[in-house]
Amino acid sequence: MFTSKKRIYWTLQILGWTLIVMFEYIPYVLEYGFKLPEFYSALANILLGICLTHVYRLVIRRWNWSSLPLPRLALRVIGSVLWLGLIMTMINQPMDREILEQNLFNQPLIFWGYYTNWCKILLAWILSYTVYHYIEQNRLAGYEKIMLKMSMREAEAKVLRSQLNPHFTFNALNSIRALVYEDPKRAQLSITQLSNILRNSLLADRRKTVDLQEELRTVEDYLELEKVRYEERLCYSITTNPQAIYWQVPPMMLQTLVENGIKHGVAKQMGGGFIGLKSEIANELLVITIHNSGNLGSTEVNAGNLGNTESGGVGLKNTAERLSILYGKAASFRIFQEKENVVCSEIKIPMLSEEVMMVGEGSGKEN
Repeated sequence: MFTSKKRIYWTLQILGWTLIVMFEYIPYVLEYGFKLPEFYSALANILLGICLTHVYRLVIRRWNWSSLPLPRLALRVIGSVLWLGLIMTMINQPMDREILEQNLFNQPLIFWGYYTNWCKILLAWILSYTVYHYIEQNRLAGYEKIMLKMSMREAEAKVLRSQLNPHFTFNALNSIRALVYEDPKRAQLSITQLSNILRNSLLADRRKTVDLQEELRTVEDYLELEKVRYEERLCYSITTNPQAIYWQVPPMMLQTLVENGIKHGVAKQMGGGFIGLKSEIANELLVITIHNSGNLGSTEVNAGNLGNTESGGVGLKNTAERLSILYGKAASFRIFQEKENVVCSEIKIPMLSEEVMMVGEGSGKEN
């Protein structure tokens, strides 16, 4: 692209100055006939115009004039036009006096005529190039700001994706240790399930999204490990629409919400409780609901007030912020008391596309 812009620049330079000079030279030739000195003078003007305006281009790029405020930039443009116009006049007037001495002899204001003419030509060139360079510079600056914001969001998203509750790992290992002598086969299965969860957690910072069916397998492994700990106190069910299994969702997000439901809901129930996960497609959105035993401190908790509830915390804030980073305002997340002793977490996710991948604005609060 750089080579292409450079080629266009030089093409316009040579073509533009040739046309400007020929606009005056051709009528002169038609009236007075071809003369070699005048032809050389015309070529000299073309080369001089190209050289002077190219020097201006080097100056504006070297000192980054396009980043200046408009008043200061305007003063530099006017000064450049006056200075370059003076150079063109001082070089051209002596040459033309020698060639057209009789025509110019009785014209006392010929200098100002030359000067005004060259200033108008140079003003058109300098103004055109400066405006183009100013707009291009601002466009690139805006693009760099967007890229910087996206890279910062991506770095933040990687941190959020890699967060796994260390207490869960500790509790799972303790439960597996108790199973080693009581039920070796189940202990082996539990180790496999734990390794799957840890592997997915490690891979989470490398992938923005995963298939829903992969995320559900992680959730199922997690719930099976929790059943080792809670035994009959925990019941769970997972149902999904077959058409939604390849829908892209943030990795480890559902596991985080299920973990939150167990920690703040099931674990606090004397007789245990349940976790119910359901996914379906409605209005071109993936709607995921997670029901669990428990009670909220408020009627509804959304991305804006996650910190105001007993069940709010790093896990919920993590979820809200990840959805905001990845989908912007196209996704939604809320937790509400569906009925007595039943809490519902609801997530709505759009189909992943280039528009959805744009950096979202706003972030949620968390427990």
